[in-house]
Amino acid sequence: MKLKQIKFALVAFVTTFFVSCSSDNSSDPTTTPAPPELKTEVNLSTSATLGTYLSDKSGRSLYVFATDANGQASCTGGCEALWPAFVVDNLTADKLGAGLTFSDFGTITTTSGKKQVTYKGWPLYYYAPVSGSDAYGNGGKNTLEAAGKTTGDGVGGIWFIAKPDYSIMIVRSQLVGHDGKNYKSDYTVGDGLTTYFTDAKGLTLYTFKNDNFKKNNFTKSDFSNNAVWPIYETDKIVVPSILDKSKFSVITVFGKSQLVYNGWPLYYFGQDANVRGSNKGISFPSPAVWPVPVKDMPLAI
Repeated sequence: MKLKQIKFALVAFVTTFFVSCSSDNSSDPTTTPAPPELKTEVNLSTSATLGTYLSDKSGRSLYVFATDANGQASCTGGCEALWPAFVVDNLTADKLGAGLTFSDFGTITTTSGKKQVTYKGWPLYYYAPVSGSDAYGNGGKNTLEAAGKTTGDGVGGIWFIAKPDYSIMIVRSQLVGHDGKNYKSDYTVGDGLTTYFTDAKGLTLYTFKNDNFKKNNFTKSDFSNNAVWPIYETDKIVVPSILDKSKFSVITVFGKSQLVYNGWPLYYFGQDANVRGSNKGISFPSPAVWPVPVKDMPLAI
């Protein structure tokens, strides 16, 4: 075979080989590669609608549960399949991504014996909705939400994406007054859960029935009574997605910033002693003088 013929045959072979390979690849379904796993176990991700939030090393979103008012996991039984606990063995500072503080994290032991990670006192969870069921709801299974998704936020009005910068959180808990009695949402004696606002660490907030629209009528100019009902001093407004952010504002009280909801200035109760889940102030000095703030409370006048 002449040299020119050999060259032609070689070119034809190479061309056929690459065309064949290209054709085979084009028949493969298009897939989106999963984000690479990070070395750190907890990180900060960003959403255009929710802002910055906590995620695991694979980019899966982490959530908090409003009924975990006292810092213990209340998602048990069947709830655990839908909202699995976020568990990390031996969480250390070097396992946290940039922007996170190790002192904000801890662990609790769940009723099923798991070492669940907490953030600012809130147990952390994944969301694992049921997928793959037929038209009758049969055959489905719980599957962890994909990386980068935040569809668990706001579910039932009691599940929220975990964020590092909330100034308001929501809890759903039994009200137990300073007098040791259980109270319902209307401040009559009895059992029943009330959904109300706390600060980022789950400390109960209150309003004062004698305040006026954006007007604190309790605090003295020298703050001599501030230890009894401390003002909620912040100028940050970062709230769960189910709340209307425009209903929050900040007023100045003798040089300090106090957060306001629907015109009502917000306070702590000194005798709650910074104990998460405590709401003793609802009956002091008598029921409903200092009610907890709730989503649908009327506008102050």
